[in-house]
Amino acid sequence: MLEALIAAFFGLIIGSFLNVCIYRLPRDLSVARPARSFCPECGKTIAWYDNLPVLSYFVLRRRCRHCAAVIPARYPLVEALTAAAFFGAVMLHGVSLAGARLALFSALIVALVFTDLEERILPDEMTLGGTVAGLAFAAFVPMKAGLVSMLLFERGARVQSIAESVVGALFSSLSIWLIGELYWRVRHREGLGFGDVKMLAMIGAFLGLEGSVLTMMVGAICGAVSGLVYTKVAGRDMATYELPFGSFLGFAALVVAFAGDPALRWYAGAG
Repeated sequence: MLEALIAAFFGLIIGSFLNVCIYRLPRDLSVARPARSFCPECGKTIAWYDNLPVLSYFVLRRRCRHCAAVIPARYPLVEALTAAAFFGAVMLHGVSLAGARLALFSALIVALVFTDLEERILPDEMTLGGTVAGLAFAAFVPMKAGLVSMLLFERGARVQSIAESVVGALFSSLSIWLIGELYWRVRHREGLGFGDVKMLAMIGAFLGLEGSVLTMMVGAICGAVSGLVYTKVAGRDMATYELPFGSFLGFAALVVAFAGDPALRWYAGAG
């Protein structure tokens, strides 16, 4: 428990950095310079005591100390979600490479969910960089055996793990690209952005073939239901509404990463 609490503390710090990435990357701003955070409204540098994860948001009563601009609720939410994900990763896997992999994956997903919600952008730094990280982790943290491993009878565990990651990345990204291409040819307008394709490559690299397929299924269902409800309530045209599909994929990926693995193990055992 102590290790998980320490991980949650670091999750708060990482969440604070993710907020910087969520604001700056879609605007092509450096996440390193300026090193100190600043108010997007007045541009004033934020003092360290006004930049404490979650706590400062409530101490400041949701407003900038200098210009009284409202601070979006996204800031403490991202920090709290990242802390919870780090806590859960260590509770599930302990202080290990497997725990680090799940924590990193969760941090990337949280950031992508909110960049897509706010800007309809999925930065390459997170999607492509995350894909490389997922493939690298597969070489050192064995992925659960799935369909791909079954086809590699005589191969070692490392080769099977890397194959699961590679096939998961390729299959999921190519599948969604084909769906988007078909939609374009039929409707003559873009249905899915290429950012969604790259995000699914990252998800497949971390979760493997079965995990990425389950993510697509859950994400598609949640997106369709939520989009239908929103357009009806808000009186929007479903044909022109731009659904933040990456956000639904991210939500589904977190569900699969934390809760889907037991279900997949049960399915594999039943088969």
